[in-house]
Amino acid sequence: MTDDADFSPGDGPSSGISVTLSAGTLQAIRERVGKRGVSAYLEKAAQRQIERDNLDELITEFEAVHGPADPEAVAAKRGRLTGEASGAGAAA
Repeated sequence: MTDDADFSPGDGPSSGISVTLSAGTLQAIRERVGKRGVSAYLEKAAQRQIERDNLDELITEFEAVHGPADPEAVAAKRGRLTGEASGAGAAA
């Protein structure tokens, strides 16, 4: 794989690497996808983690400019999105 190429997550040629997982994690993955689905499962998991990391960075930048989000407003919007009563399920 060329190091000077610029690919987005999920794009470009495949490249083999070695990863170390705990036995329980690997067993759980194989139970879900079988032996031959492990690489694809890990690829999707890595893509989701990159999306989460990017979102965390955006939230951090937003809060640096605008301050932290109002918890009551977040709970109300969560309720609208999930169809729950305002604030229901917000406490975890």
